[in-house]
Amino acid sequence: MIYSRPARAALIILGVVTVGWGAVKLISVWTTASPLEPVDPEPIPLSASEAKLEYLPTPVGSPASEFVRPWVTNVQLIDLDQDGLLDIVYCEAQKNSVRWIRQSPRGVFTEKIIGTDIPGPAHVWASDVNGTGRLDVLVASMGKVMPTNDCIGAVVVLENLGDQRFKKHLLIDQVARVTDVRAANLSDHRDKRLDLIVGQFGYNQGETRWMENRGNWHFESRIINTQSGCINTPVADFVGDGRSHIAALISQEWEEIHLMRNLGQNQFRDTVIWGSTNEDFGSSGLSAYDVNGDGRPDLICTNGDALDYSGAGSRPWHGIQWLENRGGGAFTFHRVGSLAGAFSPCASDLNGDGFIDLIAVSAFADWSKPDAVSVMAWLNDGHQHFTPVVIARRPTHLITLAVGDLDGNGVPVLVTGGFHAFPPWDEMTNITLWRKK
Repeated sequence: MIYSRPARAALIILGVVTVGWGAVKLISVWTTASPLEPVDPEPIPLSASEAKLEYLPTPVGSPASEFVRPWVTNVQLIDLDQDGLLDIVYCEAQKNSVRWIRQSPRGVFTEKIIGTDIPGPAHVWASDVNGTGRLDVLVASMGKVMPTNDCIGAVVVLENLGDQRFKKHLLIDQVARVTDVRAANLSDHRDKRLDLIVGQFGYNQGETRWMENRGNWHFESRIINTQSGCINTPVADFVGDGRSHIAALISQEWEEIHLMRNLGQNQFRDTVIWGSTNEDFGSSGLSAYDVNGDGRPDLICTNGDALDYSGAGSRPWHGIQWLENRGGGAFTFHRVGSLAGAFSPCASDLNGDGFIDLIAVSAFADWSKPDAVSVMAWLNDGHQHFTPVVIARRPTHLITLAVGDLDGNGVPVLVTGGFHAFPPWDEMTNITLWRKK
C-alpha cells in the first residue's frame, strides 16, 4: 500500500557508510540496549540463472486491462473454501473490490468478486471469526488510498456463508484510515470467538486498536496506541508465554516497530522494540516468520515507501531487515540487504535446501532504468548469512507479494500484484503467478 507521510523540513540520520555501488546505507538506532552493529559492504546480487532460481511469470485472474491501471493493494494465499487447494484473495482499489481467484481443480483458476463498494481496500486476511468452521474474509478499508486525514476508514468482514457466498458486515467506520485487520483470541474468553486487531494509518492522526468479539457480530473497541502511521499488525506468541501478542509497524515520523504485549485481563503493554532515527526511512511492511528455525517467530520488515515531501522515488537506504526473536520479548536487529522501493517482506525455502530465505518486491524503483529490480530474494546459507538474487526486473510497480505451495509439489510459487498509480505505464500487470523453472 501507499503510506505517505507529512512534509518535513529535515532528514535525521545517526550515521551513514558507503556500501556497494557507491550507495549510502543508513545506520539506525533500536531501542533495546544493544550497541550499533557494524555494517559490512553488501555482496553484488547474483542473477536468477547464477543462483538457479529462475521464475516464469504467468498472468492469472482478471487482466490488467479490466482496471485500465490496476491498483492491487494486497494479495494473500488462502484455502478459502478449504478444499485442500490454495486460492488467491486480493483487493483492488480502482474498483474498490475484494476478489477470490479460486483454484479448482488444481491448476485451474477462476476469479469471483466477493466484496464490492469497499472504499480503498488495503489489506485482506482470512479467519474463522465466530467459530463456524468457515473462513471469513477480513478487509481493511482506507476510504481513500491516497493521503488524507479524514476519518473515512472502516473495518469490514465478509462472512463466509458457504457455497461460495459471502455477507458483508461493517463493524466500524468513520475512523482513521484502516490498513490492516487480523484475528486472534486476545481476551480471556474460552470459546471459539476471535477478536480483531486493527492498524489505522490515518495521516496526521492514527491508532492501533483491538476489538473484543462479544458475539453475534458485536465488537467492543479498545485503543492500544494513538500514533499515526500503523501499517501492519502481525499476531503471534512473540514472548513464549502461550498468549497472542501484537507487533505493529508504525511509520510516519515515528518509524518504529512496537510489541504490544498481551498481559491478560484485556491489558496490553506497548513497547518499542526497534526504531530508526531517519524520519525518511520509508517503512513499508512487517511480517512474522521463524527465520532461523529456533521455534520463535521473528519479524521481517521492509522500508521502501517513497511518497513523501520530495515525491515518488527510491532511497539508497531502502531494503529488508530481520528482527531476531531472542525470547521473552527481546529482539536483535539485522540489516539483510538493499532493494529500492522495497515492499511486502515474505519468507520461504525458495531453493529447497531446508533454510528459510527472504523475498520482497519493489514499488518505487527508478523504472526508467533497465536494471531496476522488481523482485529480489536473499538466500539463507543456514547461518543467516544472506546472498541477494535478482529474480526479476519486469513487470514493474509490484507492491504486494505472497508465497506458497500453490501447485502441491512442495515448490513455492510467488504471487504478485501491480499497483500502477504512477508512470511509466508500459509494464502493467494485475495478478501474476511466478513458477520456478
